[in-house]
Parts: sequence; structure tokens; C-alpha cells
Amino acid sequence: MAERKPAKKGTQQSAKRTTGKASKGFTDEERAAMRERAKELKAAARRGPRAGNADGESDVLAKIAEMSEPDRAMAERLHAIIKASAPALSPRTWYGMPAYAKDGDVVCFFQSAQRFKARYATFGFSDKANLDEGAMWPTSFALKVLTTAEEARIGALVKKAAS
Repeated sequence: MAERKPAKKGTQQSAKRTTGKASKGFTDEERAAMRERAKELKAAARRGPRAGNADGESDVLAKIAEMSEPDRAMAERLHAIIKASAPALSPRTWYGMPAYAKDGDVVCFFQSAQRFKARYATFGFSDKANLDEGAMWPTSFALKVLTTAEEARIGALVKKAAS
């Protein structure tokens, strides 16, 4: 009988490609967003559980200030609308984007067009938003400009989402 050799511990074999195409993986913008999220988590851990809304608000305002026009103007206006419509939501950053949370969970966020080199900015809601309506409802909106009609709709949606 042949003796079996014990398997080597701690070694891994690399996965082989079966399609012949190299995976592109994450884009540079996606990797940057993940790095931003890691920084946010570290900063939150350093601040501790007693950190107030002031820290989150200053982070959000700093991110908005970094944006170029017209995204900066939209983000500033959205910030004001959200604060007026749902004062219970706490400003914070989320993957480097301005976001607004309830009980620590992000409810809505703004993604500038420049962030992912898109042709429009996005205002979106997470699954924590109280927007359920039937079997299907929208969770994000493309924004090119904000008119009074869009501002009113966003205000109503944010108020409902935070309820």
C-alpha cells in the first residue's frame, strides 16, 4: 500500500480562467468609492458612538464643496430640501457621497454625475426608505436640473421615506 502524503497547509492554487477573457473587475471610480467607504468606517470608529450630527454634516458639506457645477448647486439644494422635509434624517457620507440616515441606516443619497462619469446625477433611496407602494416603485431618479416641480416631488418623497 502506498503511503499518502499529507496536504500542504497554507498554500493556495490560483484560479484558472476558463473563458480566455481577463476580468475587468471594478472601475477606478468604484475602487475609489470603496476606499472612501473604508475611510468613513474608520473615521466613525475613531469618533465613537457619541459623535453628533455636526460631524456628519461637515463631512457632507465638504463633499458637496468638492463637486463641480452643476452638481454642486444640485447637491446644495438637495441638502436644504432634505433638512427641511425630514429633519430627523442625519447627514453623513456614504461611499464618498452625501447621504442621509435614520437610526444609522442610509435612507437617501446623492451621486454626482462626475463621480462615475455619467451623463446625469442620481438621487436615490436605499431599501431602508419607507417608499413601498404595491409590487413595484422607483428607488432612484436621474437629475439634470432641479426645478420647483422636482424639488417639491423630492421633498414629498424624502418625507415619506423617513416616516
